[in-house]
Amino acid sequence: MVEGATAQAPEGAAGEEPLPRQFGKYTLLRRLAAGGMAELYLALHRSVASFEKLVVIKRILPSMNQDRAFIEMLLHEARIAATLSHPNIVQIFDVGQHDGCYFIAMEHIHGEDVRSIVRAMRRKSVAEFPLEHALTICLGMCAGLAYAHEKRDLEGGVLDIVHRDISPQNVVVTFTGDVKIVDFGVAKSVQAGDEAEDGKLLKGKAPYMSPEQARGDAIDWRSDIFAVGVVLFELTTGRRLFKGSSEYETLHMITERDYPRPVELKPGYPPALDAIVMKALAKRREDRYQSAREMQGELEAFIREERVAASQVGLSSWMRFLFEEKLDQQKAVLQDIKQLADVLSAEHPTPDEEQMGSGAGMIAGSGVSPAPAPRRSSTGIAIAAVSVLAVVAASVLYLRAGQPTRGDADPGRAPGGTGQRDAPGDVAQAAPAPTRGSLEITTDPPGCSIWISGDLQQEVTPTRIDNLPLGRELELKLTREGLEPHREKIVLTATEASRTITRKMALGSVTIALKVTPRAAVWVDGVPWKGDPDRIEGITAGEEHKIVLAADGYVPKTLTINARPGETRSIEERLFKLPPGAR
Repeated sequence: MVEGATAQAPEGAAGEEPLPRQFGKYTLLRRLAAGGMAELYLALHRSVASFEKLVVIKRILPSMNQDRAFIEMLLHEARIAATLSHPNIVQIFDVGQHDGCYFIAMEHIHGEDVRSIVRAMRRKSVAEFPLEHALTICLGMCAGLAYAHEKRDLEGGVLDIVHRDISPQNVVVTFTGDVKIVDFGVAKSVQAGDEAEDGKLLKGKAPYMSPEQARGDAIDWRSDIFAVGVVLFELTTGRRLFKGSSEYETLHMITERDYPRPVELKPGYPPALDAIVMKALAKRREDRYQSAREMQGELEAFIREERVAASQVGLSSWMRFLFEEKLDQQKAVLQDIKQLADVLSAEHPTPDEEQMGSGAGMIAGSGVSPAPAPRRSSTGIAIAAVSVLAVVAASVLYLRAGQPTRGDADPGRAPGGTGQRDAPGDVAQAAPAPTRGSLEITTDPPGCSIWISGDLQQEVTPTRIDNLPLGRELELKLTREGLEPHREKIVLTATEASRTITRKMALGSVTIALKVTPRAAVWVDGVPWKGDPDRIEGITAGEEHKIVLAADGYVPKTLTINARPGETRSIEERLFKLPPGAR
């Protein structure tokens, strides 16, 4: 087993291992994301005969490796997910352990998730999600789920696999127009029998939970169908279906309130599609589609009857229109391919390559070991590097950290990239000035969205944004629901290419415009409002406030308000008279 350049200085934060590095039979190229349970890496799988494949490695954090119940559950479910092989499901290739850390290796996708697509629409000022593309996406979701729900084991028994986390973040559209469901690694086989215990560790996103999932009841495949209905509702109406001021309120909306019909919200909404959406959203699962295949069939019938131009080619063209700027950014990183090629070509052979001459690598039955694989040339690595950069620049796990700039080159290499150190007596050459910069951004509280010169970043705080231009004024905006937006202008220079920014975010405020008949006194959170009774200003956003309206001879009314920062909420209320003799 070879560890890649463990003596080098870490590439990222202190204590981080350098990249690229060997991880069993995979070469970890870049860290894409980190969460509470795992880290995601872009990796290269190199095997015999110069076989290469880009994958994503989900590496379970060491802290979670100590939780045996979690690991056993994760591996059990990942093995089930690894049996799924369908064009609309991201493939899991491998589940294993290396250096005491469990990992899952999965397919890497060149595309964007649906949430990112909606954000790109806003940037392009596209007002509505085209119906034909919304239907193409939901058809792909239904096809993938139908396959998973009907998957059988080797003995012919249905596995009863339920995804449990269908949401816009977990549906990816590639730049060739394919639709893929991701994160089937957290899917559940109902046959496992530990649904209640599992729910404590892995659960769906509240706005896309079915009523039974929101209540904590046992779920089956029809819970996924409900989630598809929510996604279809939102894409075709342009409105969120379940969005409360808190997770509790969102779950309450799902389980207790009536759902609006698309035809009530959007003029001209097709009645036949409205019926499909509402059947998928039936509160009783017995009233929903009884299979994803059934829902897929009704969507296909609607497309035929209404002559909707839904197609993979059309979806591909639309994706390239939405993300043309991001795709163009691939060209800007090509200058760094040579450096990545030098780094990778200096790596030792992978374990698979080392076994080529051993008994384990002999051709079965021949008694003859295969010839050693040819040494990987810089040209071959460069081709792989081109693929890496082209995919990363616009992938679903889009990596804003560009490949290492010349200023980040291995200090043990000559500036020309030959891999040789300066000979004694040579004149040391000055390191070239950096060409790109970075921002390390931390906020209190964390979880703020980051905008740089109008471009919404995928990451939230705390994080590091790399590959930023030097010598240009950048407008940084930090936002989070319930907080006042923070704006500032930053210029990165060659002498200060990396900066650390720590900002304490201020609580946001809202304005309530009141129109009460008859005119009434106003209390806010139990305190009489002494300002203009028609306009309440300066109350904190993102928190629940009680507003009481009272007038002599009328029944008092209590309102519960929770608004976004900067929002002006208009409220009209009419008080009712007290019955005769009442106080």
